Amino acid sequence: MAKSCVLSKEILDGFDKYKYNAVDTNPLSNYVMHPFWNRVVKFVPLWIAPNVLTLAGFLLMVLNFVTMIYYDLDFYASSRDHPEHPPIPNWVWLMCAINNFLSHTLDGIDGKQARRTGTSSPLGELFDHGLDSWASFFIPVAMYSVFGRGEHGVEVFRVYLVLLGVNFCFIISHWEKYNTGILFLPWGYDLSQVAMTSLYLFTFVTGYEFWKFTLFGFSGAEYFEIIMYVGFGFSFPITIWNVYIGYRDKTGKMLSLSESLRPLVSTFILFALMITWAKYSSYEIIQKHPRIFYCTTGTVFSNIACRLIIAQMSNTRCELVNWLLVPLFTIVITVCFLSLGVLEFYILTGYGVFVTVSHVYFGICVVRELCTFLNVNAFTISASDSNLTIST
Repeated sequence: MAKSCVLSKEILDGFDKYKYNAVDTNPLSNYVMHPFWNRVVKFVPLWIAPNVLTLAGFLLMVLNFVTMIYYDLDFYASSRDHPEHPPIPNWVWLMCAINNFLSHTLDGIDGKQARRTGTSSPLGELFDHGLDSWASFFIPVAMYSVFGRGEHGVEVFRVYLVLLGVNFCFIISHWEKYNTGILFLPWGYDLSQVAMTSLYLFTFVTGYEFWKFTLFGFSGAEYFEIIMYVGFGFSFPITIWNVYIGYRDKTGKMLSLSESLRPLVSTFILFALMITWAKYSSYEIIQKHPRIFYCTTGTVFSNIACRLIIAQMSNTRCELVNWLLVPLFTIVITVCFLSLGVLEFYILTGYGVFVTVSHVYFGICVVRELCTFLNVNAFTISASDSNLTIST
């Protein structure tokens, strides 16, 4: 076996012992989505590898995001008080609805395809959740293009806080597994995906102008903002309760307080640094280039989340501080004390490209090393792969 450059022997040995353990209590998932996915997966040819479905679903989300960049770079297209920015063509909403539905479906059937083909492995779970961590910032950002800035819209920093809330809900579900050994699948994911598809379809039928209303002092955009925060409010207490039960019944890993909180340190540092950058930027970087700011945050967060997922799946100690935060710390300190003007845009763009390339390289290395260690193929099915018995 070739020498590993990213995953240590301890981590690889942990993956070799890994067993999938998840609990899904969501009625929408159990009574609607899973029966639907059980039917859909039967139409998928047996020669298609599960990871191909996972990657295809992720790329459909990326396609939606790239399309919105082209038509609504700065989130002004749905703002009637900015006529210099033409509205998003109506067909885009239909395309986004179809892509979102297909992406959700592919994400739902990849594990079922793995069981059908006998190719279940820890790589599939890691690949699935790793891409989900990167896609977690698409939901609030996509929602933002429906409402936009300006009249009856929401200011970009408030949307950024919603983005951080979505990221936090994702990370605490895996922090929960890090402490309990069980992945309690959050209700919010399926609900949010169905809601997003419905939102796109409704906007296609009615036009974005429908959302330009005020009811009881709140705009349509603000109601969606409130709904997101209500969702966060339900998720966090349930996670704390599950971790508490693990300690009370001694069914969890029984880590010390400092060790149990260790996986959250990098996320809190990321949020603190990026909020500081946004608030103290003399160039008003988040106002002028919100998409780049959102994407950069989402990419660094995904790298942090992926490393946590690797740690909890391999039952190894999670890192304390992600190395991508070191240059970010230097940047934020510089921005706080110096007025850099437009140079700040180039710094943000450069850092964004750097973390994206680093994250993609990290992902490729992890997939290659796990494929070699587990003797599986990532995107094809061979005779040897189909003999795997590891459950996912």
